[in-house]
Amino acid sequence: MKRSRFSEEQIIAVLKEQEAGMPTAEVCRRHGVSSATFYKWKSKFGGLEVSDARRLRTLEQENARLKKLLAEAMLDNVVLKGLA
Repeated sequence: MKRSRFSEEQIIAVLKEQEAGMPTAEVCRRHGVSSATFYKWKSKFGGLEVSDARRLRTLEQENARLKKLLAEAMLDNVVLKGLA
């Protein structure tokens, strides 16, 4: 997956600008993002504070780690069943 050039903190700051009353088109132009990207960010980060975004990132990383562990355990089970 492509890494965003904006951090979660920067995305939240961009969203706050729009919430403060600046037109969406102006915010998108200033930061060099499309309106589709802006609304995608808004659906994911809308209403979050910076601390909430950090916690979300931590939880997403933990979830990815657990999914990997589960996949490895399932693979081990398949191999063990094949040997038996």
